[in-house]
Amino acid sequence: MENNEKKPLVSVIMGSASDWDVMSGATKILKDFGIPYESRVLSAHRTPDMLREYVKFAEERGVEIFITGAGMAAALPGVVASCTVLPVLGVPIPSGALNGLDALYSIVQMPPGIPVGCFAVGKAGSTNAGLMAVAILAQKYPELKTKLTEYREKQAKKILETNLPEE
Repeated sequence: MENNEKKPLVSVIMGSASDWDVMSGATKILKDFGIPYESRVLSAHRTPDMLREYVKFAEERGVEIFITGAGMAAALPGVVASCTVLPVLGVPIPSGALNGLDALYSIVQMPPGIPVGCFAVGKAGSTNAGLMAVAILAQKYPELKTKLTEYREKQAKKILETNLPEE
């Protein structure tokens, strides 16, 4: 991957430090694929000006994709998407009385014209958001396409080698 300066290609943003347990699924994937990233806690509600400023200059830092995690009202992915034309991937965080269902609905119901890719609630969604970021970047960086193909082949092999216990 020609990113010799190791500028972050992906920005992982969450609204609270308590979201890290979920969002670390995305950063693990990015690490495994050797993709430089940066992680931040910024809130659409509590630090709106800092969030807009951060997103505004992210592309200058090398960022090509945002992965955003948010619970409850889940405004963060939409606010990020409103500040950039770069891809924004949203991960609903299981929290609050509805355990992430409210966040899922908030992210998936973006108004026409401001898209956010929405993933499953929780760690599975975070992991898949990381993999989607890899797939998007693989269109520009051929070595990532090779790594992603190998990753999928390993997954298939693991399934095919599964032995069920005898009854």
